[in-house]
Amino acid sequence: MRIAVLNGPNLNLLGTREPAVYGTTTLAEIEARLMDVAAELGVTVVCAQFNHEGDLIDAVHALGGRPAAPGVAPELRLKADAALVNAGAWTHTSLALRDALVGVALPFVEVHLSNIYAREPERRHSMLASAAVGSVCGFGPSSYELALRGLVATRRATRA
Repeated sequence: MRIAVLNGPNLNLLGTREPAVYGTTTLAEIEARLMDVAAELGVTVVCAQFNHEGDLIDAVHALGGRPAAPGVAPELRLKADAALVNAGAWTHTSLALRDALVGVALPFVEVHLSNIYAREPERRHSMLASAAVGSVCGFGPSSYELALRGLVATRRATRA
């Protein structure tokens, strides 16, 4: 099973960006932990971070089995079975990202470090949630591990 981990804008700043909200763990540290969990679960994980919405949408298209746009990284050009998506601020604004995920039928779990439902009113609505297999938020870096474990278990159960 091949799982893509897709991170949206500003997540490259984890570890230094608003540590009171997001903690001090870097994105690289989160990804390294996910690689360990993936090995334990017997799945492959590929990770990417995007600060440009169109680049993320191009990657989703490729991960869904569509021809890749020229700028899509080689590791994202192969079809994925599912994805973890931390769309950052695009969670609250991007119908285009939701439509891309639905359009290529890429099952995904929405993941957030903070509890978006306990934050500012504009962060309490997710454009992605209605299309997601599930959502994990509020557990800091552990949100990613919980989401990966849940996604893999769910995908395996639906294939059985």
